[in-house]
Amino acid sequence: MKKTIIFGTIAVLLIAVLVWFGMKNSKSPIQYETEKPFKTNIVKKTVATGKVVPLEEVEIKPKVSGIIDKIYVEEGAKVEVGDLIATIRVVPNVSSLNSAQGSVKNAQLRFDNSKTLFNRNKGLYEKGVISRQEFETTELNYNSAMQDLSTARSNLQIIKKGSALGMGRTANTYVKAEITGTILEIPVRKGNQVIESNTFNAGTTIATIADMTKMIFEGQVDEAEVGKIKNGTVLEVSLGAIEKKKYPAKLNFIAPKGSEENGAVQFKIKGDVTLDDEFFVRAGYSANADIVLDKKDSVLSIKEALLQFDKKTEKPYVEIKTGNQKFERKDIELGISDGINVEIISGVSEEDEIKIWNKASKKEEKDGNN
Repeated sequence: MKKTIIFGTIAVLLIAVLVWFGMKNSKSPIQYETEKPFKTNIVKKTVATGKVVPLEEVEIKPKVSGIIDKIYVEEGAKVEVGDLIATIRVVPNVSSLNSAQGSVKNAQLRFDNSKTLFNRNKGLYEKGVISRQEFETTELNYNSAMQDLSTARSNLQIIKKGSALGMGRTANTYVKAEITGTILEIPVRKGNQVIESNTFNAGTTIATIADMTKMIFEGQVDEAEVGKIKNGTVLEVSLGAIEKKKYPAKLNFIAPKGSEENGAVQFKIKGDVTLDDEFFVRAGYSANADIVLDKKDSVLSIKEALLQFDKKTEKPYVEIKTGNQKFERKDIELGISDGINVEIISGVSEEDEIKIWNKASKKEEKDGNN
């Protein structure tokens, strides 16, 4: 009798446990929330990374080779056209100096000889011994020798001092500003040797001057988006050094040829930046430019986190609520997206309740709102 009661009690408890598990499993393990489509403005943008640089930037180079004797300005100083930047002490090339000195001696010998002939023929002409034509030939040779001697002496002075009489005492040894602006960089110091700019050599840069009131944005755009922009497009430029400030700019250049960087083809773009007096914008600041590719106002939209994609066709769809925790798949057609919201062209209406299938996305959204 006792065994029967014990086994009966165990059987009842077992049945109760099975019933409890059955009731628990009959409930949905996840309670899905829903959201309705809404109307909003969607702006599709791309970001070009780059920097801001002066529109006009000039490298000042010497007209003669030599040694920096003195520098009269500092980096950051503002200069006008013609302001003195530095002076150069000429150090003659030994070979050129020796050649120039030899030319002067040869020219002196020819001059002395032609002078002697001229004085002798002048006396003979005055006595009527030689013809006028012969005398004028002697006079021409004398004047030509005098000019050759003067030229040889000038060349020698240029090699020694960088300038000659009649050219201005410091015509080449003074380095002056060629534009009005700000000194960005002086890469040389007193005592440094510099080389003149010529056909075979770019020359030594003594200073870099730029007009800091006219700045441009230089950046890179991916090939997938370069076809969607055009000259005149308005940009919003953000500078890494100036927070919470955007400068308007207008696109004025798109490179006709791209360059490959890290496996992707990039195209250079440029835009005129409109500055104000709130901050001083320095040359070379890193910058990002927001470029509007497309814009639509008051269009039916949903959050991108609600989208699902068919594993085979990769077409987008959402799940529409049809009852208590019951949902039906609806294929949809998408329009433009800003990365958060996406336009719905067809497939759902404003009254539909869409399943929030991605709990992680819902949690991230709440954390972002907090």
